[in-house]
Amino acid sequence: MRPDEISGVIKTKFPQAKEEAGTNNIIVPKESLLELAQYLKNPPLAFDNLHCITAVDRKEKMELVYILYSICERHGVTLKVYLTPEDLNVASLSALWKSANWLEREVYDLFGIIFSGHPDLRRILNPYDWKGYPLRKDYSNLTLHYALLL
Repeated sequence: MRPDEISGVIKTKFPQAKEEAGTNNIIVPKESLLELAQYLKNPPLAFDNLHCITAVDRKEKMELVYILYSICERHGVTLKVYLTPEDLNVASLSALWKSANWLEREVYDLFGIIFSGHPDLRRILNPYDWKGYPLRKDYSNLTLHYALLL
């Protein structure tokens, strides 16, 4: 299925989802993410692989990026969820795709995004007592330099 066909199927079922201008990325309201992900996992789209979850700190908002792929159908889609700095909570997808478990832990560890319903949300790259979230724009380099000196 072509990217425009995939976005058409998604927008028909989820009219609140919007196509990002100039791309094939789908912008999803965080309240719709879990329901949309459940729909995408099953036929006809059959996205059986959650390939990547990452985030981008845009200062005024946090951009959460999900890359999904269907091995059997040979097509992919990128979803984006925008979070405000005051509310960095979003539903966990770990019950749908096993890969979400570690991917969500990584995003939590580096950006501080809370994945509600995650079975074991704790740091995965940094020590458990690490202060702050190193990939945020407001992260203090002094903390990093101090940690490296220890």
